[in-house]
Amino acid sequence: MIEFNQTEIEEDVATEVDVDSGFAIILYNDDYNTFDHVIDCLIKYCKHSAEQAEQCSLIVHYKGKATVKHGSSTELSPVCTSLCREGLSAVIEEV
Repeated sequence: MIEFNQTEIEEDVATEVDVDSGFAIILYNDDYNTFDHVIDCLIKYCKHSAEQAEQCSLIVHYKGKATVKHGSSTELSPVCTSLCREGLSAVIEEV
């Protein structure tokens, strides 16, 4: 007869928690940027798919603003700066 001993193994697992992840880039509508320019910027800087960028640009146009990216303020800051440099109206807000 074979006996098996059960041994409990306690394992410490390190988890990384990003306490700075509750932020979003809000893009606002304006009267001078074209849909194509907004879409190109969302694809380039926010890493949106073409379809996602088009949908966001339509939401911005009809609703006046849209959340286009979530993340930490550290991650979003250069993205928001790039969007603004391209002439878009964007801000980072805590959500």
